Amino acid sequence: MRIVIVNPNTTASMTAKIGAAAQSVAGAGTEVIAVNPPDGPVSIEGYVDEAYSVPGLLAEIRRQPADAYIIACFDDTGLEAARCVTESPVIGIGEAAFHIASLLAGKFSVITTLSRSIPAIEHNLVKYGLDRRCAKVRAAEVPVLELEDPTSDAATRIATEIEQAKAADRCEAIVLGCAGMADLAASLSRTHGLPVIDGVAAAVELAESVVALGLKTSRLGGYAPPRAKPYTGRFAREAP
Repeated sequence: MRIVIVNPNTTASMTAKIGAAAQSVAGAGTEVIAVNPPDGPVSIEGYVDEAYSVPGLLAEIRRQPADAYIIACFDDTGLEAARCVTESPVIGIGEAAFHIASLLAGKFSVITTLSRSIPAIEHNLVKYGLDRRCAKVRAAEVPVLELEDPTSDAATRIATEIEQAKAADRCEAIVLGCAGMADLAASLSRTHGLPVIDGVAAAVELAESVVALGLKTSRLGGYAPPRAKPYTGRFAREAP
């Protein structure tokens, strides 16, 4: 089984970390390939960054044949469009983490990076029908690239927010709201005494399961392949 993980931002060091986290939970027969587009934002922090990252994301999916794809941005950037350009299953790490959390706890809280990401996450929770299971979406006010800086206090700020979520939200599990937090999940779970879900690991396990079941993305309705039409300008060569 071949799973391609696309980090929609262009920071290669984060892509490598995501790939290592994915491979650590993948089955023995699963090949994990982690890639990122050459063009786009270095991090995704809000709606504008999401919009600029989607063309590169879709181009990587079209370039990389796979049994399943994972979008390694917690906002599930470009997820719906990606499902239209391939029949292979496409799993977003946000959606995967929410579903896994809902299997382990009655209520969960999300700890993301910056406050500007909260509306997008809340919107997704409503779209996935899991908003009633989420006690609160919180921000540790950590810029995404600080997760790559070993001298930053990002881990401490995330840990503090988890303790506040336990006390104020009465949550029973934590979902980490950024792919760059993937390496923190196990230690945070041990420290805080509750399940801490990393979306990268959750998405790998779900992708493997869907492929093992022999299932593909539906070609009916909204996920039908795009109609053939001319694309002009800079996107002409990337047209579906």
